[in-house]
Amino acid sequence: MKTIKELLGNKGHEVWSVRSDATVYESIEIMASKSAGALMVVDGDKTMGIISERDYARKVILEGLSSKDTLVSEIMTSRIIHTSPDRSVDECMSLMTTNRIRHLPVMEDEKLVGFVSIGDLVKATISEQQSTIEQLERYING
Repeated sequence: MKTIKELLGNKGHEVWSVRSDATVYESIEIMASKSAGALMVVDGDKTMGIISERDYARKVILEGLSSKDTLVSEIMTSRIIHTSPDRSVDECMSLMTTNRIRHLPVMEDEKLVGFVSIGDLVKATISEQQSTIEQLERYING
């Protein structure tokens, strides 16, 4: 069973972030340029929260606010659900499903070391299943 550490070894440890005093518009620009659905909110060395497209849709658009006048700190999710690098892909998929989230920061000793999405976990699961199928086919065919 693949761990998050192994997944990040292939994917990379890059984490895109925004400051809490940035505007929501600036965060959406970064998400668009990086093809990302969420950003970590980081001030200096301190992880403050996470902002996602879902936060934007529910807390700005539906509330009739302006993304150019609203700060990230006003709509970010402060309660960060995260994982450690030693957890399995399956455990993280379960964690994300249970908490109804699509993005999962990876923390080690309270330090942000990576970021995975539900898409990353699905890809890893499919790859692992494909490998198992190929091994079984080789075994059956001799």
